[in-house]
Amino acid sequence: MGKTLVAKGSKKLLNAWAFYDWANSVYSLVISSAVFPIFYGALFRVAGIEKVTVFGGEITRAPLISYTTSLAFVFIAIVTPLVSGVADYLGNKKMFMKFFCYLGGISCIGLYWFSLENIYLGLACYFFGLVGFWVSFAINNSYLPDVAFPRQQDAISAKGFTLGYVGSVILLIFNLAMVMKPDFFGITTDEAGAAEIKAMKYSFVTVGIWWILFAQYSFYYLPKGYKKEGKRTNIVLNGFKELQQVWHQLGEQVKLKKYLGAFFVYSMAVQTVMLIATYFGEEEIAWGTDAERTTGLIVSILVIQIVAILGATVTARASEKFGNINTLIVVNALWVAICIYAYFVITPTDFYIAAGCVGLVMGGIQALSRSTYSKFLPETTDTTSFFSFYDVAEKIGIIIGTFLYGVIAQKTGSMRSSIIFLGVFFLVGMFLLTRVKESKKPL
Repeated sequence: MGKTLVAKGSKKLLNAWAFYDWANSVYSLVISSAVFPIFYGALFRVAGIEKVTVFGGEITRAPLISYTTSLAFVFIAIVTPLVSGVADYLGNKKMFMKFFCYLGGISCIGLYWFSLENIYLGLACYFFGLVGFWVSFAINNSYLPDVAFPRQQDAISAKGFTLGYVGSVILLIFNLAMVMKPDFFGITTDEAGAAEIKAMKYSFVTVGIWWILFAQYSFYYLPKGYKKEGKRTNIVLNGFKELQQVWHQLGEQVKLKKYLGAFFVYSMAVQTVMLIATYFGEEEIAWGTDAERTTGLIVSILVIQIVAILGATVTARASEKFGNINTLIVVNALWVAICIYAYFVITPTDFYIAAGCVGLVMGGIQALSRSTYSKFLPETTDTTSFFSFYDVAEKIGIIIGTFLYGVIAQKTGSMRSSIIFLGVFFLVGMFLLTRVKESKKPL
């Protein structure tokens, strides 16, 4: 397994690269956005408590999972460039990609044992699930310039996100069927509400199995990576030296550096919206009952995922006609409009409309951002280290964005004010993108 070599730009290799999005996107939807947040809240409601004792102190459920998430992203921001530098130096980044894929998949399966009694084990599985997803995803991103020629990168990047949206929606629908009709799947218990909770635990297992199983197709065709020349006296320090060299190269790549600055600003807002959308809908929308709230949030998540498929495809085609940077500027402008609209959203119908708009631009901005960065890279085989900067910028943006969002919401007493603040980030991102000069010849 994994020894088959196929030519760069070949359909087989491109499909194998894109298929990893199909494999791992179930994590971001089922665990991050849909089932796990509902499961996590249900544990506390069933127990009739709002606080839990962790590390000798009491903490409420929302800050607990928020701090765990922030800590995970701090860890990811530190470990990603380290792993990337070492992987490029050893010439075997697929080995690292496999490790973090399996770490994430096994951690998802471990969430089956998440309980308030085993809170440390549960939080550890949640933590390493995040780490496994984001680090393996970063390594897969770094393969893009290795497997696709510049003219192919927009389309294949969009195809990857599209496959991810389709695959994750398929598994989510199956998981939701288990949660809503546990008896049909033979999931029964005498405790009130426990059958649904048990079904949610089974859904975590399906995510881990799906992720690991489908990743094998990508692992089979993806190359090991490019080996660095020179002596390997201290692999860890050499990994940092590789990153230092990339940083110096960024200083010489004015266009790339300007694009990274713009990406850092607007990605901060994109990722924050993705992480808090469910919580905004739960707190700020006038739902009738708890059941309507749960159903409505799930429907909105599905709307975002399905519409995102269209968004990624339309954006890729627009970039062919108008150029990547011009398309990204327009997409950021649409994000600004959505943030303004979200400030006035009150009814469930309003929220569904907002969800559809978010899906349309979310898929497009993610796919096009990835391929644009890949196009702007200089001629190099050091793709993993270069992409580590891209991913670290994204993770630091998440840490800053979520922190500022929380502070503003806490100070103003409303999440709506934070939404307007995120709109400012998109506005600044638009301005910074106008400073990036795109080549007029086809990339």
